[in-house]
Amino acid sequence: MSEESARLARALVEFREAEGISERELARRTWLSQATIRTFERDRGDLPTPTVARRFEEVLGWAPGSIKATPSEATGLESSADSSSDLE
Repeated sequence: MSEESARLARALVEFREAEGISERELARRTWLSQATIRTFERDRGDLPTPTVARRFEEVLGWAPGSIKATPSEATGLESSADSSSDLE
């Protein structure tokens, strides 16, 4: 568990509790899967991809770049998959 992933996990759980929403509702608001929400709320020590980090920053009201993400080179395929889903 890194300090960054622990901070994100706490923030997501606190946000859901403050809003009184479920994992499903947070997934809907972020356009992410419930499995992704669970992964980051349970702090497995992983850093999110840049796209996931950006969506968490938006819903949490954090400044862009405030969530440390994996290097973008490692997510080339994921980024294109996310971009195509935005067109739907």
